[in-house]
Amino acid sequence: MFIKQLTVGEMGVCCYIVGCAKTGKCAVIDPGGDEKKILSEVERAGLTIDYIIATHGHPDHVCGNRRIKEASGAPIVMHEADAVFFSRPDVVKYFSMLGLEASPPVDIQVLGGDVISIGEEKLQVIHTPGHTPGGICLYNAPDLFTGDSLFVGGLGRTDFLGGSHGELIEAITTQLLTLPPETVVWPGHGYGGNRSTIAEEKRSNPYIR
Repeated sequence: MFIKQLTVGEMGVCCYIVGCAKTGKCAVIDPGGDEKKILSEVERAGLTIDYIIATHGHPDHVCGNRRIKEASGAPIVMHEADAVFFSRPDVVKYFSMLGLEASPPVDIQVLGGDVISIGEEKLQVIHTPGHTPGGICLYNAPDLFTGDSLFVGGLGRTDFLGGSHGELIEAITTQLLTLPPETVVWPGHGYGGNRSTIAEEKRSNPYIR
């Protein structure tokens, strides 16, 4: 699988271009700004965008959705719980404090266990609530895109509206730490580093040891 990690936007989001080298199809995961940079990298790689996937609905991860969709025509994908939660007027108002554009309406709602096909590559949706109600990770062995559920040496904050520390710890413990130890962790921010493994997080992450 083709993987390009880009740090974008005002909040240093790790955006990913993931694609099928054989078919030239790709998805953009969490376009949190710098849309021209993202589109340029897609073009440079000779790919076309089939999906725009949000690991969760926080504006720093979806503020580029509209421009990427306008440029590519690709549908926006989000877990149904976040699609509903982030369409609520009170939630939109709450997160407007970040000063970033919310996502346009979601085109495709997914659930845990669903599979998103990108050419001949497949991303398995893993529901990891806690950072947001509909937070997801995306798994294509050995690669795991964790959004803000799991960082290198850390985990997503749960004090925002819709967060739950207990749910996040349970999701990480039961859904992520059970994956093979060699699984590569690609986080939603590079706070502690831009890449890790499940084995390393189990060994050294102080929040989940």
